[in-house]
Amino acid sequence: MQIIETSVKFLHSSGLSTTGILAAPSTPTNLCVILCHGFLSDKQSRTNRRLTELLVPQGIATFRFDWYGMGETQEQFSNLSLKQCEDQLDAAFEILQERGLARLGLVGSSFGGLLSILSTPRLDGLLALGLKCPVVDFAESLRLGFGQEAMTNWKTTNHIPNMVGDGSPIPLHYGFYEECLTYDAYAVLPHIQIPTLIVHGDQDTVIPRPQIDRLLTSLTTTKQLKLIEGAGHQFGQPEEFRLMTNHLAKWMVHYLNSSS
Repeated sequence: MQIIETSVKFLHSSGLSTTGILAAPSTPTNLCVILCHGFLSDKQSRTNRRLTELLVPQGIATFRFDWYGMGETQEQFSNLSLKQCEDQLDAAFEILQERGLARLGLVGSSFGGLLSILSTPRLDGLLALGLKCPVVDFAESLRLGFGQEAMTNWKTTNHIPNMVGDGSPIPLHYGFYEECLTYDAYAVLPHIQIPTLIVHGDQDTVIPRPQIDRLLTSLTTTKQLKLIEGAGHQFGQPEEFRLMTNHLAKWMVHYLNSSS
C-alpha cells in the first residue's frame, strides 16, 4: 500500500509551533498512532519509520514529530522542559482529532515513553498505549547514566555528556533535572485505563529493570510485558528490532480495530 506523507504544523499552549509528519494510507482512515521518539533522537528514528512501514499497510496512519529542542525544531535543546513536551503531545492529539483521526493510539520510546505515561490520562479517547523501554523515573535514570561526577559538572556548567554520541558536552540547563524531580510518573500509572504494552530488552542497562517491574505492578489496566532476550536499550540486533516493532504494531492493530 502506498504511504502518503504530509507535513502538519500545530500550535501548543505556549504559542510555539511544531511541524509533524502524518503518514497515511492511500485509502481514507480514521485510525492513527502517534509516535514519540526518545531523548537526543528525532522523529525520523528507526523505530518510528519501521512502525510506519508496518502500520500504514494495515490502514493505520502514523504521526511523528520532534520533541522541543530536538530534531528540526527551532527551540534550543538547552531549554528543554517536560512541561513544553507535554504541551506538544496534547496539541498533536488535538490536531489529529480535528482532522478526523478519532481512533488514536500512542507509542513512546524511552523518554517518549515517559511523556506518553504522563499524558495518557489527559488524552480522552485514546485507545491503546505502547511503551518501548520506557523511562519512568527520569531523574533516577539520569543519575545512574551520568554518574556523580557528571551530575556535579552538569550543575556547575549546565552541560551533559552526549549519551548517544562521542560524549562531548551538550548544553542543557540543570533546571531540567530539577524539573524531573517534581514529576512522579508512578503516581500517574493507576490512572491509565487503556490497554498498555511494554516492550523491554532484558539486557537494557539504561532503564533500570526495577523501574519496569514497578511500572508493570502499578498499572491496573489490561497490560502485557514483552521481554526480549538479549536485547539492550537500542534493540541493536535485527531480530531484536523485528520483535520489538512487530509486538508494538500488532498491539496497535488489535486495539485500534477492536476497541469500542
